[in-house]
Amino acid sequence: MERVARLGRFLPLGRGSVWGRRLPVGAPGSRGLGGLGRRRASQVIGNQGTVKRGLLFSALSYLGFETYQVISQAAVVHAAVKVEEILEQADYLYESGDTEKLYQLLTSFRESDDAELLWRLARASRDIAQLSRTSEEEKKRLVYEALEYAKRALEKNDSNFAAHKWYAICISDVGDYEGIKVKIANAYVIKEHFQKAIELNPKDATSIHLMGIWCFTFAEMPWYQRNIAKMLFATPPTSTYEEALNYFHKAEQVDPNFYSKNLLLLGKTYLKLQNKKLAAFWLMKAKDYPAHTEEDKQIQTEAAQLLTSFSDKN
Repeated sequence: MERVARLGRFLPLGRGSVWGRRLPVGAPGSRGLGGLGRRRASQVIGNQGTVKRGLLFSALSYLGFETYQVISQAAVVHAAVKVEEILEQADYLYESGDTEKLYQLLTSFRESDDAELLWRLARASRDIAQLSRTSEEEKKRLVYEALEYAKRALEKNDSNFAAHKWYAICISDVGDYEGIKVKIANAYVIKEHFQKAIELNPKDATSIHLMGIWCFTFAEMPWYQRNIAKMLFATPPTSTYEEALNYFHKAEQVDPNFYSKNLLLLGKTYLKLQNKKLAAFWLMKAKDYPAHTEEDKQIQTEAAQLLTSFSDKN
């Protein structure tokens, strides 16, 4: 199961041109004997040497075509194997938390048409943007770059659940630079793509978790943003803490302890619902979660602070 400490886990060759260059002798539409005038045909038939040479040439052409097919098929297999190797390397680097090496590896294939490569490149671009040492200017560039890769991944394969997931994540990120109106308008698109990702892969805990974040975000939307949303849209996006809680629990059922933030948000949602006992249970799990990334460490700190704050009130 993919780790989601950075929000998430994500070369067909056309053959039509081969047939378009030269049609087999005698094929409909080709320039074979059937397309020649009677005089020209009799000349050819009357010249046995020409016929033999023609047969030999046809045989060699056929063998050449067969060889071309074998080479072409081998090239496709080689390309597929190469992509698989790149994906394996990328996933290893992701699991190792080697964000910069992963980004360097995948940007070498930025022109690829493979959706699996492209959504992983979107994720890697976003991960670099999230690093604390990344400047604000560079972060913005990377956020838009990530969206472009995610969009291309979706265009290449609309049935790829990870492409839908990362497209939604990247749209959300871009909204931070485009104002509250765009951010709220994008909310519908984001929800649609998270739901599509869950439909395509109901066993992906991260898509379910992200749908929970969507619900939590709109459940706790500040009053002034809610008023803006009402002015801008006839039916602004809304949700409840109960809906968010349902998604966080579903994610945990699919893959227990898969992500420290899911544990934290379970605790925070129970706090919103005034259930301190269950809030403490999940916050403790978040605090004790092994820290593999910067985000894990931040979540440990936040969970510990929340535990201390409501313990002191008691």
